Amino acid sequence: MKKLRQKKPKSLDRDMQDLHDETFEEIDCLSCANCCKTTGPLFTNKDIERLAKHLKIKPAAFVDTYLRLDEDNDYVLKQLPCPFLANDNYCLVYDVRPKACAEFPHTNRKKFYQINHLTLKNTAVCPAAFSIVEKMLERIKL
Repeated sequence: MKKLRQKKPKSLDRDMQDLHDETFEEIDCLSCANCCKTTGPLFTNKDIERLAKHLKIKPAAFVDTYLRLDEDNDYVLKQLPCPFLANDNYCLVYDVRPKACAEFPHTNRKKFYQINHLTLKNTAVCPAAFSIVEKMLERIKL
């Protein structure tokens, strides 16, 4: 992944977007949901307010019920799997899910070279991220 920093960032972003789109045509997240089962997103204040409103509870009640502060002082889930993950792997709050969930696995972000460490971490959780990285490494023949 360190060698990806040597690739021109504009080209890398375009290539990653293409591979992201291609991979998500092949992979169905609902067949896996490993991200929801094993990792939790960071919750921003906007996420908390949006989810609390959706659930018709106060933001403080949402925090008390579902979240804790981690070692970096960020709000994260108290428990895993995600309490909003249904048995069929559908998200019960999909339309108002946290931004981190909506963007996961972050393989189509601009300035990808700045987050390649995060993507490497996500390959252990997400088959799509793993596939995208494998395809990218093959494409640039590292």
